[in-house]
Amino acid sequence: MIYNSIIETIGNTPMVRLNKVNKGIKGEILVKVEYFNPGNSMKDRMAIKMVEDAEKAGILKPGGTIIEGTSGNTGMGLALAAVAKGYKCIFTMADKQSKEKIDILKAVGAEVIVCPTNVAPEDPRSYYSVARKLNADIPNSFYPNQYDNMSNTAAHYETTGPEIWKDTEGRITHYAAGVGTGGSMCGTATYLKEQNKDIVTVGIDTYGSVFKKYKETGIFDEKEVYPYLTEGIGEDILPKNVNFDVIDHFVKVTDKDSAVMTRRMAREEGLFIGWSCGAAVHGALEWAKDNLKEDDCMVIILPDHGTRYLGKVYNDEWMRNHGFLEDRTYSTARDIIAQRNGSFSLVSTQKSDSVKEAIGLMNKTSVSQIPVLENGEVVGSLTDNKLLARIIENPTLKDAHVSDVMEDSMKFVALDSTLDVLSSMVEKEKAVLVRDAANQIHIITKHDILEAFTN
Repeated sequence: MIYNSIIETIGNTPMVRLNKVNKGIKGEILVKVEYFNPGNSMKDRMAIKMVEDAEKAGILKPGGTIIEGTSGNTGMGLALAAVAKGYKCIFTMADKQSKEKIDILKAVGAEVIVCPTNVAPEDPRSYYSVARKLNADIPNSFYPNQYDNMSNTAAHYETTGPEIWKDTEGRITHYAAGVGTGGSMCGTATYLKEQNKDIVTVGIDTYGSVFKKYKETGIFDEKEVYPYLTEGIGEDILPKNVNFDVIDHFVKVTDKDSAVMTRRMAREEGLFIGWSCGAAVHGALEWAKDNLKEDDCMVIILPDHGTRYLGKVYNDEWMRNHGFLEDRTYSTARDIIAQRNGSFSLVSTQKSDSVKEAIGLMNKTSVSQIPVLENGEVVGSLTDNKLLARIIENPTLKDAHVSDVMEDSMKFVALDSTLDVLSSMVEKEKAVLVRDAANQIHIITKHDILEAFTN
């Protein structure tokens, strides 16, 4: 068959039965291998849908520029559409994304702007904000906004869901997928549940993302948001494409478990997949262990290809340095806390205390930075060098309240954050905070991280 352009080859990806990594689990486990799309990911489906819907609506005009915030795969799908249809592309990406993803986008003619990961979504430096500003500043530009553009969900409702139903001949009983923007999970789940309302859907989330707790409690808990490494899964926002009504269960997966399963899939199943694929498989199988029956059929989406992660999860040195290979045992915030053997008491000051009292406390305990509390919650921080500079400039501040001089709060990280995540979070003199299993707050400083690296 001859196609008019590469974008006509999107979809109709193969379904493959797992044979080894699911050993001991009841039922049939199938994976839909989305790296057979021309851009090597399932994002091709919604990329072309968003572009064509924008063309129909008159939003995207000839000679226009497509501007999008992406973890890489959506950018690739949009870039292929742009090449075929004659548009320019500018993509913003978080700096945690792999170099391979950035290089691939540049190879197909896109401009890539790398933005910091560890900032709030509304921060003007975030890749969300930078994309929106570029769209506002550049004439004849189109910002697809994959998070809130419902063409994302529609693409999977129209293609992925029907393909799975057809390929399993309606035998599917469970559908599992990573949840990021929400389109592939929710568009597919909606279609499948329309065919059989009893199909169970399992969303895979990551530690550091808000989805699981929001589904279970209806609360958007900012304490759930902290840095993680796995790309293309989880969010610190609630995209409009995430329809919690069609997601029956959520399972959270760690960076390490995701990375290890990614490598196992390549070595044991011959499926050279991306990192979020490993997360989806690990989470789905963990849920399946206790819930699948002999006659059940679970389908798991594998979103992308392993070439995006050659320098990360498929690199032994990178895995070892992140504590993801078993020959490194002292590699997380949990380990740092454990080494203290309970001999730790958080030094903090109250927002209503005087600056003079806070300085006295810091001198007495020989600490250079402390969190500021109000009603038991962390609301700010003090660092000795910045405090000293302000008092030299204005000596009367020593009689002011801590609330008048405090800086932004130290950021919270997950207990299982690896040393490189901790390192990236420690901004110059600023430490990070972590809650243990008993909800006690601990502080981790640059000195703690350096000591951990040398042990």
